[in-house]
Amino acid sequence: MTTSHARGVKHEVLNDNSVADYLQTNPDFFERNSQLLTKLRLPHVRDVAATVSLVERQVEVLRERNQSLERKLKELVDVARANDALADRIHRLSQRLIRANTLSESISAVETSLREDFDAMNSVMVLFLEEARALEPDMGRFLRIASPVDEDMKSFESLLTSGKPRCGQVRDAQRDYLFGLESVAIGSVALTPLGQKGALGILAIGASDAERFHPGMSTEFLLRIGELVTYALMR
Repeated sequence: MTTSHARGVKHEVLNDNSVADYLQTNPDFFERNSQLLTKLRLPHVRDVAATVSLVERQVEVLRERNQSLERKLKELVDVARANDALADRIHRLSQRLIRANTLSESISAVETSLREDFDAMNSVMVLFLEEARALEPDMGRFLRIASPVDEDMKSFESLLTSGKPRCGQVRDAQRDYLFGLESVAIGSVALTPLGQKGALGILAIGASDAERFHPGMSTEFLLRIGELVTYALMR
C-alpha cells in the first residue's frame, strides 16, 4: 500500500502548508508531544554545520524580533523628540511674529528666528510686495523683491501653482538665483510658497547637506511655517 494516513490525511497531500495549517489549528501539539522538542534539530542560521533544537531556534527568533522592535521603538522615539524640538522652534517663531507690529519687524522676525531658532544660516525670502522694496537694502541677502512675471521666477511656476512646500535638490539656475554667491555650498533646499498659490512669494531654506531636505520628508511643519509667515505679512 503506497498511501499511508496520518490522522486521516493522505501522505501525498502532506506539504509545508498542510503541516503549518495543522500546527496553527492545534497550537498545543508540542505540549502533547513535548519529547519532540528535544529531538527536532534545525540548521543554525549562522553556521550551516551546526544544529540547534526547536526551542533554541524559537528563542533566537524571539530575540531577533525583540531587537527589531527595540530598533523601531528607538526610531519612533527619535522622531518624536525631533518633532517636539521642531514644534518648540515654531512656537518661538510664533512669539516673535506676534510681537512684530510692522512689515519690517515681521520680516526681521522671520530672518532672526530662522537663523537663531532653526539654525538655518542660508535662508532667503522672495516677496512680490512692492511695499517691501524699501526694506530690501536693510535685510541683506535674506530679502529679495521680485515679480511673479520675472524671467527668473518662471522656473518656480510649478511650485507656486501647487501652493505646497517642496524639498530636495533644485535646478542650478534656481539655486543661483536664491543664494547667489553662496549657492555652491547649498546641497538641498526647502521651498515654501507664501500666500495662496505663492501670491506673496517664496521662503527658501538651504542646507549644505544634500540629504538634509529630501523629497520623501514630511512637509507639514514647513506648511505651518509658511502659514504663520503669510499671516504676519498680511497684517
